[in-house]
Amino acid sequence: MHFPKMLAEASARHQSLLCVGLDPDPAKFPAPWQGDASRIHDFCARIVDATKDLVCAFKPQIAYFAAHRAEDQLERLMAYIRRVAPEVPVILDAKRGDIGPTATQYAREAFERYQADAVTLSPFMGQDSIEPYLKYDGKGLILLCRTSNPGGSDLQAQVLASGDHLYEHVAKLAAGAWDLDGRLGLVVGATFPRELARVRALAPTLPLLIPGVGAQGGDAAETVKAAWRPDAPIIVNSSRAVLYAGSGEDFASRARAVADATRLELDAARG
Repeated sequence: MHFPKMLAEASARHQSLLCVGLDPDPAKFPAPWQGDASRIHDFCARIVDATKDLVCAFKPQIAYFAAHRAEDQLERLMAYIRRVAPEVPVILDAKRGDIGPTATQYAREAFERYQADAVTLSPFMGQDSIEPYLKYDGKGLILLCRTSNPGGSDLQAQVLASGDHLYEHVAKLAAGAWDLDGRLGLVVGATFPRELARVRALAPTLPLLIPGVGAQGGDAAETVKAAWRPDAPIIVNSSRAVLYAGSGEDFASRARAVADATRLELDAARG
């Protein structure tokens, strides 16, 4: 299914703007799994089971798997999500950024090996860095634009000869010349609500993946006010605040409680 359509349907079905980020850190797992990287799949699967009716997307971060030699567990997890929550899109958070044959292999990794519905990409090598991904019909490409970290300003806030900030230029390209068939989106941090509103103005209908709510301090209601429109989807990500809401045997139910509270807060902000 076309990623934007799948996203819209999941958001409407679950009345949710919430994406749960799957960033498994074995050091934070509940006992007796604590420190056991072989339980990464099991931990994430429990989170998926607890939240699958509350989210518009899941977003596994590939580094948390690769660092523990757990790519096979990521493959199993992706297959598990497709089985138990086939209506929920899965965004592979990989932030790949290369060209030519290397980008072709990264696209194959995301969409053939892991069967992701969308992938995060760094667009700073230009249009040819995203072209190999566009060959996969229906898959979403979500480009870094104005990221949630303070250091993002080092480059993204630089003013170009045109007078645009770099992040504004990326937003214009994604909403215009690069978006050939409506499958591009942008990553914009909740920690910069003014810039978030500016990106929404420049890219009025693109999906925005918004990290930074929860542990990073972004305000949920302010985020929705800045970026949500009835015809402009947003994907508000929360990872650590949900995953590690509890450290005991009830960790999954605690995660569900935090996810549902966040979902309701986001939904209420729509008015």
